[in-house]
Amino acid sequence: MSTDNSIQQSSADERPGDKPGDKPDDRVVIFDTTLRDGEQSPGASMNLDEKIRIAEVLEDMGVDIIEAGFPIASDGDFTCVNEIAKMVKDSTVCGLARATAADIDRCGEAIRPAASGRIHTFIATSPLHMKYKLQMEPEEVLVKVTESVTRARQFTDNVEWSCEDGSRSDHDFLCRCVEAAIDAGAGTINVPDTVGYALPNEFADLIRMLKNRVPNMDKAIISVHCHNDLGLGVANSLAADEAGARQIECTINGLGERAGNAAMEEIVMALKTRNDHMPFRTGIKTEDIMRASRLVSAVTGFSVQPNKAIVGANAFAHEAGIHQDGVLKHAGTYEIMTPESVGLNKSNLVLGKHSGRHAFKEKLKELGYDLGDNAIQDAFKRFKDLADAKKDVFDEDIVALVDDEVVRANDTVRLVSLEILCGTVHKTPKAVLELDVDGDVKGCEATGDGPVDAAFNAIKQLFPHNARLQLYQVHAVTHGTDAQAEVTVRLEEDGRTVNGQGADTDTMVASVRAYVNALNKLLVKREKTAPDAISA
Repeated sequence: MSTDNSIQQSSADERPGDKPGDKPDDRVVIFDTTLRDGEQSPGASMNLDEKIRIAEVLEDMGVDIIEAGFPIASDGDFTCVNEIAKMVKDSTVCGLARATAADIDRCGEAIRPAASGRIHTFIATSPLHMKYKLQMEPEEVLVKVTESVTRARQFTDNVEWSCEDGSRSDHDFLCRCVEAAIDAGAGTINVPDTVGYALPNEFADLIRMLKNRVPNMDKAIISVHCHNDLGLGVANSLAADEAGARQIECTINGLGERAGNAAMEEIVMALKTRNDHMPFRTGIKTEDIMRASRLVSAVTGFSVQPNKAIVGANAFAHEAGIHQDGVLKHAGTYEIMTPESVGLNKSNLVLGKHSGRHAFKEKLKELGYDLGDNAIQDAFKRFKDLADAKKDVFDEDIVALVDDEVVRANDTVRLVSLEILCGTVHKTPKAVLELDVDGDVKGCEATGDGPVDAAFNAIKQLFPHNARLQLYQVHAVTHGTDAQAEVTVRLEEDGRTVNGQGADTDTMVASVRAYVNALNKLLVKREKTAPDAISA
């Protein structure tokens, strides 16, 4: 049995970013669930290598707890949690489990290799969920609370218990469940706003109520997990923090089901920027925020909206003349934080067709990438091709290029070559395509209503599937007619959706890359099953 309870005890003060003399009560534990709740977002799918890369970045930036997956969901999910548990040393690795013996045992096995492991078990406590989803009486649920936490304690002393739909639960019953969970050995009590229904003041009141009414509440940390259905995920998390919660569950870029989860970057920077009003601290190295945001966006195929707080392309852009004038005179007039504080560094290193491998490698470091030798070699070759095609190579071009290379690192299906015939001369557009499928190179010709349709029809010939195209979207990475096109494709098959992305100066090549990337993600998602709700 693991006895590492470091996240809950004073050794949490040793995390990066802490200062000598800080009070333990000031410390907010950051629990990142990008790899679990984030991956449940429709369209998102990550394979083992992608999850490991994200886990490495999360550990580097000082995340306290990494929820690596839902081990019972599939063999692939189990393997991801298990492999991340073997690799991560400085963060606690957590797995999710329903309140059933099979889930908890599988989760305990998955986290066994971790230097610090946690089991996060949950059951719904709201009248609505108990009646219609669980089909269980409140007293039956209460028994499950004690049984599940007790069983989880057989594997680790670090157990978290969650009351699903906690914000809509009856207060009296919720207090009984929380007290029972703590008595059974839960060191963290998570109160989720599962459907994003709460308002900040009432959610804060809920946290205060638990602190005041649950007699053993002082023996556990209160955590919150807020969804963003009303756009209040971050606001509710911060309100709960002020009310006494000391763990916040969140995701990079706010990724998650429906409208997403509370965004980690917004929470961390709010606490840092408004420390005068919220005197709390985290162990997050904020300079790694952009690096994490870019990687998650590239891996999941979810582009960050330009006006997204902290990590959006326009977050530090100023177009209005009066704003530009103010910023030039003093950055503080319109910037409440510096771009450098989140990892957006202004670079003096300009790359072009004559730039060498060393300069390219330094540029990657500036942009927050740490690639292996083989990946750098492949990315450098594509950079040289890009520099031959474009007059100016911007940082955004390199980000798109490297992201495109990274997400393709272990694909089953790869683009080998593409030729498109279309226009006024060729009345029926035709695509000539070659794909590498598990090392076997195949080629074909196909026609369609347009060049994109012809190319996608060719893919279907070479790799037959029944997925439907739900979204095809193109945007330019930078300005100018020689700009790279970044294409997003969304495919749906049997209720599963995946996003794929591709970038190239040739829009058709980018389109095929995006479609093939989506197909590879679909292969990963086919392995996963959505666990059913617990029933009596």
